[in-house]
Amino acid sequence: MRLQDVSKLIIAIGASELAGIVGSLFTASSIPTWYATLAKPALNPPNWIFGPVWAILYLLMGVAAFLVWRKGFRRKDVKVALAVFGGQLFLNAIWSIIFFGLKSSGWAFVEIMLLWFAIVGTMAVFYKISKPAMYLLAPYILWVSFAAYLNLAIWTLN
Repeated sequence: MRLQDVSKLIIAIGASELAGIVGSLFTASSIPTWYATLAKPALNPPNWIFGPVWAILYLLMGVAAFLVWRKGFRRKDVKVALAVFGGQLFLNAIWSIIFFGLKSSGWAFVEIMLLWFAIVGTMAVFYKISKPAMYLLAPYILWVSFAAYLNLAIWTLN
């Protein structure tokens, strides 16, 4: 791998992980306080599982973005795909702000549905450029689908 590719890989993973860090700033303080008081569905995993799962998902997202980026940023389809990726990454980061920061599970559910469609859109544009990049997003869409279920259940239970 060329040095330029290594730099792109580091930037893509770093940008993805940064979205998680932004979200965690709003999440960490709410877990032992507000979130602990909420009624949760039976399928709710233990709190410790979320951090490692998201760290892996952000890594996969970064690698996926890198695989698209390395096809050539001069290409219009690559620019569009990375813009769509950036939009879904933004939606990803603000979900934590809405759910944990604003303590609004209802609006967070609306937002996670927008995120879900943005991920599907990202997968569609990535597929046209790099099939492996699209496949790397499969665990992400599955986890967000599960997270949407959890979000909806918490909203309805509370």
